[in-house]
Amino acid sequence: MSAHLPQPDSVVLDSLRDGIVIPAHPLALTAERKLDEQSQRALTRYYLDAGVGGLAVGVHTTQFAIREPQHGLLRPVLELAGETVREHEEKTGRRIVRVAGVCGQTEDAIRDAKLARELDYDLGLLNLSAFPDAEDAVLLAHARRIAEIIPLFGFYLQPDIGCRSPSPAFFLYFFAILSLTSLNNGSLFPALAHETFVGSQYSRPRRPVVC
Repeated sequence: MSAHLPQPDSVVLDSLRDGIVIPAHPLALTAERKLDEQSQRALTRYYLDAGVGGLAVGVHTTQFAIREPQHGLLRPVLELAGETVREHEEKTGRRIVRVAGVCGQTEDAIRDAKLARELDYDLGLLNLSAFPDAEDAVLLAHARRIAEIIPLFGFYLQPDIGCRSPSPAFFLYFFAILSLTSLNNGSLFPALAHETFVGSQYSRPRRPVVC
């Protein structure tokens, strides 16, 4: 059902299936709270030289504010990481998986996703904290809209940033209808993971979630 949605290239898919480390990239600031480009590039090179298989940029909880107009740092942060990764790839011949954070209500998330694609990011990691009380159908419709622009890497589930834990039915339909390539496992609560991926594999939800 996701054949018409954009898919990562085969190298990215193979890397994910083999298993790689994809850390959340920190943000380097000066004492004046401005972006420290030299230190930011150095952080990227540090991770790459350490052998990570990918980088997730603009996804850390400390970086949600970089999207705010008064800061305007999302593009520069994505560009810096992308350029440094590209230099590393040219030097080593090793393909690095690029993951970009995608935040906000649907229109804001669309802008994030389009920017990520423009800058050659492979996957989008959804932040659903803009939908703290939304029904599963709303979350699925939002996710599907973003998946039309960039393949999904998964989403944040931490209640500490305003997210809620979707139902097992949500996960079943999410995996079935979207171009989801992977899941941010660090955000999965063990009980929910067990209930969804172990218990629910033997039964379908009784009522469909429409999106």
